[in-house]
Amino acid sequence: MVRASLALAAVLAVMGSAAPVAAAGQAAKPATPSFDCAKATGEVQQLVCRDAGLAALDRRLADVYAKAIKGWPADIAAGQRATQRGWVKGRDDCWKAKDVRSCVDLEYKTRIVQLQIASGQLMAPAPVEFACKGGESTPVTASFYKDTDPQSAVLTVGNDQVIAFLAPAASGARYTAQGVEFWEHQGTASLNWFDTKLTCTPRR
Repeated sequence: MVRASLALAAVLAVMGSAAPVAAAGQAAKPATPSFDCAKATGEVQQLVCRDAGLAALDRRLADVYAKAIKGWPADIAAGQRATQRGWVKGRDDCWKAKDVRSCVDLEYKTRIVQLQIASGQLMAPAPVEFACKGGESTPVTASFYKDTDPQSAVLTVGNDQVIAFLAPAASGARYTAQGVEFWEHQGTASLNWFDTKLTCTPRR
């Protein structure tokens, strides 16, 4: 779960892919991550090496990260390299989670979107401002990114910000992150923000 202050909004401003289909009569090559699995240490790195979906996410992240670093000035790139090292440690801490794979999957998808937004690899949509009952003094905005996989939303409440992903819903549009649910239906959004529940409508 990613939660950041607005001071980090510039950094915040998923993505499983299927293994290639093998030719008839040939076995599909196992997906491999961007790092050397012979040197993998710890439960999470070894899981990524065994899991084709996570390995594909790792390669996707490596591509997005390389493109981002290439486009940033040296000082920003240096800071993002440090951030990336911290992210790797956070990903590896997923061994503590009840569902290790889901934790690792979310870490990859969230980091990919963070980098895409921060480096301008995605076109930034106009944020939607909401007025919320029960939190009138707290600004609430949502920026919806339809070009990520899965679709995502950057939700900002006061000084806190998360990236949430489109989730199945019986109706409307529902986005979820750890501790957060944003569900918009017929012009009204229900927001559960770390156990604080708000009912919101877009400002006109």
